[in-house]
Amino acid sequence: MKNSLKCLTVATAMSVFAVPALAAEEVKIGVPSWTGAQAIAHLLAAVVEMRIGGKAELIPGNNATIFQAMDQGKGDIDVHPDVWLPNQESFTKKYVDGAGTVTLSSNPYEGNQGFCVSKDFGEANNITDIADLGRPDVAAQMDSDGNGKGEMWIGAPGWASANVNEVKVRDYGLMDFVEPIRAEESVKTARVKDSIAKGEGYAFYCYKPHAIWYMFDVKMLTEPTYDPAKYVMVQPSDDADWFEKSNVTTKDALKKVQIAWSNSLPERSPAIAEFFSNFSLTADDVSGFAFEISGNGREPEDVARDWVEANPDRVDAWLGL
Repeated sequence: MKNSLKCLTVATAMSVFAVPALAAEEVKIGVPSWTGAQAIAHLLAAVVEMRIGGKAELIPGNNATIFQAMDQGKGDIDVHPDVWLPNQESFTKKYVDGAGTVTLSSNPYEGNQGFCVSKDFGEANNITDIADLGRPDVAAQMDSDGNGKGEMWIGAPGWASANVNEVKVRDYGLMDFVEPIRAEESVKTARVKDSIAKGEGYAFYCYKPHAIWYMFDVKMLTEPTYDPAKYVMVQPSDDADWFEKSNVTTKDALKKVQIAWSNSLPERSPAIAEFFSNFSLTADDVSGFAFEISGNGREPEDVARDWVEANPDRVDAWLGL
């Protein structure tokens, strides 16, 4: 009897140790180049690590790279933190509506985009509308390299909005006066700061939410009211002749901005996927994050972790607690 009990005890102990420990849930988060996306990516990572006890890895990439990885579902990149619609509609139509491999959040925040100048430059030259950038006197003040055209930043390489803005420059009749520039957003921010300090003219693509509204005194120019009939935009991912086949002579509609994740994620990391389905922010939230990062020079990870600690009730709601 004693030997039987001893054997049972040993067998039980062996079976306990034979059961593998449950692995922590993991997620790889895509990080596009704009500040708002970087802030949200770090916020998602902070919640996963601080509250779920999982592991989050941040992977830099552009829209195409992130969506392709989510479509493949291998875990190379699981989530896009800041999908702007309809800007990135070519990707959502392909992977969300078409292939059915990506899920789009149903909790968007509102975005607005257009073109800006500093208030001082605008008031000094009576610049209120996008058409004013085509005035020779205004274009001359924006020409910093002496090539006869005023520079205007239209977005970073890989941004769908930069493609839209290049079409707008052409279709608003500005090509003879304005040179559309693509560069990383940090280059734009430095140029805005420098132009204001020197009293020079400069125009740039701008959007809300963004830190720019806290950092500098700028104003958004008016454009023709949004009209879907006058907003025909074909993205390069859809057609190599996108520029010739597009025609945009109207302001963008207000945007819906949300996260998207691979449909393979719930099976691999169900708690993280549930968190993503409940996740929601406001435009003011994102502007505040962006200002802390771009305006105050703080690390995105620190901003995110401080916010999680300061907002337990909102995080609890995302986690279904």
